[in-house]
Amino acid sequence: MSDLHFSTALELADKIKKKEIGCLELLEFYLERVEQFNGSLNAIIHLDPEGARVRAKEADTALAAGDIWGPFHGVPMSIKESFDVAGQPSTFGVPAHKNNIADNDCLAVKRMKEAGVTLFGKTNVPLMLSDWQSFNEIYGTTNNPWDVTRTPGGSSGGSAAALAAGLTGIDAGSDIGASIRNPAHYCGIFGHKPTMGILPKVGHALPGNDVPSDISVIGPLARGADDLRIATLTMAGVTGRDAAGLSLTLPETKKREISDFRVGVLLEAPCCAQDNELTDQLQDTIDRLGTLGVKIDDKVKPVEDLERANLIYLMLLRAATGERLSKEALEEHRERANKSDPEDFSYKTIVDRAVTMSHHEWLAWNNERELLQRQWERFFGDYDLLLTPVAASAAFPHDQAGDRADRTIPINNGQEPTVDQLFWAGLPGVVYLPATSAPVGLTRSGLPCGLQIIGPYMQDLTTMHFSKLIETNLGGFIAPEGYS
Repeated sequence: MSDLHFSTALELADKIKKKEIGCLELLEFYLERVEQFNGSLNAIIHLDPEGARVRAKEADTALAAGDIWGPFHGVPMSIKESFDVAGQPSTFGVPAHKNNIADNDCLAVKRMKEAGVTLFGKTNVPLMLSDWQSFNEIYGTTNNPWDVTRTPGGSSGGSAAALAAGLTGIDAGSDIGASIRNPAHYCGIFGHKPTMGILPKVGHALPGNDVPSDISVIGPLARGADDLRIATLTMAGVTGRDAAGLSLTLPETKKREISDFRVGVLLEAPCCAQDNELTDQLQDTIDRLGTLGVKIDDKVKPVEDLERANLIYLMLLRAATGERLSKEALEEHRERANKSDPEDFSYKTIVDRAVTMSHHEWLAWNNERELLQRQWERFFGDYDLLLTPVAASAAFPHDQAGDRADRTIPINNGQEPTVDQLFWAGLPGVVYLPATSAPVGLTRSGLPCGLQIIGPYMQDLTTMHFSKLIETNLGGFIAPEGYS
C-alpha cells in the first residue's frame, strides 16, 4: 500500500471499486498516517474516527451489494474547519466561537457525501480565515510539509498541508483572497477557485451571517486535476429559491489538446514585486508550454489599468470583510478614514475607507467592477486563458508578529509588504472569474510553486482542463520528502 497515500481521490475510488482495498481499510490507513505525521504539521485539528468508521463500513456493505454511491465511493476526506459538519466545531479560528457546534452538514458536505466520501476530519485555518498563514489561539499553527519552518498558506492551509503530506484523499476550502489558490501554490497541489456563486456556500458561515459575502467562494483542493473537476461538478448547482426555476450546466471546452490553446501571460505587474526564483520557475513552465505548441503572448494586459483594478478589488474586498467588525472597531476605522489625506492610498488607509464607505460609494466601486468585467470579456475574445503567478514568492517563513498588514516577506534581497500579493488574488477574484492553481515544479530552493490559470466567466471546466494538460505533459503533484 506504499502508493496509496499520494494517490488521487479518483485513483483511490478506482481501487475500492475494483476491491483492491476496502473502504474501512483505506480509512484506517489514513488515520494511521494522521497519527504518524500530523503531530509535526498540525494540519488536521479535529477528528471523528468513530463516525467515519461507521460510514466506511456502510460503504463496504453497499459496495458488496453492488451499490456504488458515486465517483468518490469510500474515499477518506477532510474539510476546512469553517465548513459546517453536524456535531463538529465551526469556529473560523475565533476564540469567541470555540463552542460553536454545527447542527447540520453544510450543503457542500452533503453533496460530497452523496458522491461517496468518508468524511473523517477538519483542517486548520487562520483567525477569521484572514491570513496567508494558518494559525489561531484555538488550534495553534500549521506547518508546511516541505519545510515546517514555513507557512502552508492560508486560509485553507491545513487542507493543503494534509493533502501534500498524504494524510487525506481530498479536501475543500474557501477563497476570497487566494485562500484556496495560495495554499495549493505553497504546498504543491491543485486548487480551484470557481466562478462566484456556482458552488453554493450554504452552511459555510458563522451564526448570524446568512448572506454570502461578495467575492467569496468555496472550492476543492486535491492531488490531481481530475479530482478538481469531479469535486467541482459535485458541489456545484443551484439551491434554495433559485432551484425553483434555474439550473446550472457548465460548458465544456472545445479545445482538447494543449496546442489548441492561445494564452496570455502576465508574470509581473507594478502592484506586486515578484521573487526571481518563483518568476524563473514559472517562466520555465511557460517556455515548456510553448514547445508543446501553446500559442503564447507575454505582452498582454487583461484590463487597461492594473493598478486601478487592484484598488477596486481592495475596496470591494475590505467592504465585504468589514461585516465581521464590531461597532467599536468600525468607529475607529471611520475616525482614521476621516482624518486621512485624500491622496493616501496606503493599504491600511484603503481598509479604513472600505469598511466604512456608504452604500452610495459602494455602488460606484461596483460600477467600476462592471466596467472591468467588460474589459475581461474583450480580452477573452482574443485569448482562451490568462496565466499568472498565484503569489509573490514560494512559501515564506512563519511570522505571526503584529498586524498582518505590517508584516513583510522576503523577496529577492529585500523585504516587501505581504499584502501586496493580494493583487494576484484579486485579478480574477473581483470580477468573479474561475482560476485554477496547478503545481509546476520546484524553485531553485526546492519549494513547490503553482501557476494560476484564469478563464472566462463560467469556463471552470476549461481552466481545470488546462491544469490537467499541464499535469499530463509537464508533471503535476510532487510529494515532499519524509512522508512515505
